Amino acid sequence: MQTSMLKKILHIVAFLFFILVTYFAMQACGFKVEALQKGIKDGLFFLTEMFPPNWTDFKSMVDPALETLALAILGTLLGSALSFIIALFAASNLSNKWTNLFVRSFISIERSIPELFILLILIAAYGLGALSAILALMIGCIGMLGKLFADAIEETPTSLIESMKASGASKIQIIYYGILPDVFPKLISYALFRLEINIRLSVMLGAIGAGGIGFELDYAFSMLLYNRALSSLIMVLILVIGIEQLSAYIRKRLSINQI
Repeated sequence: MQTSMLKKILHIVAFLFFILVTYFAMQACGFKVEALQKGIKDGLFFLTEMFPPNWTDFKSMVDPALETLALAILGTLLGSALSFIIALFAASNLSNKWTNLFVRSFISIERSIPELFILLILIAAYGLGALSAILALMIGCIGMLGKLFADAIEETPTSLIESMKASGASKIQIIYYGILPDVFPKLISYALFRLEINIRLSVMLGAIGAGGIGFELDYAFSMLLYNRALSSLIMVLILVIGIEQLSAYIRKRLSINQI
């Protein structure tokens, strides 16, 4: 009975603490319900201004959409290859303690840096354009794929690695003949998932100078061409859904083949 009463009191205290934290957070951010209501009203009016989309613009959106797709694919391919190399040093069953600690720390640091910040640095170095976006997407893969690839490599049975070492296999042979066949389906699955993310990122990066459909979207909004902006958004939606469906199909096939 006392335990039940104590739990109820703790729940009430936790709820009141949550309300208190929420209140102070709203005060710190200047959040006001009146502003929220006004924003919803203005946002709905803005959305009505975008309809109907300008259907004649879709033909001119194909090339920018393909450019965005190319940016995402190339950035993901290069990023996956780089992440795999880094993951070999981050996996505890392939590297020593200090190398593992250093590379894992590097991966964690990279994961904390937004792709937008990376792009701004690359724009300063290489200027606006596709090259900066591709490099930003490639570097952005390291934080996510480097960790996932390393974790997948570490799941390789120790007995397999030890038996290959005992037979005189070099580290490259162990990686190529022992580890890679075991983790390859996982690597492809993770890379496809990252591709889905990079499609969205490439749209955002395009809006700040990388080109593609993101640039078209930003241009339409800046010129108050709201119907054209909606056409761009629809093209982005088609692109994202198409890649997600293709990625899901490939991952499903990989799972079936594994079974």
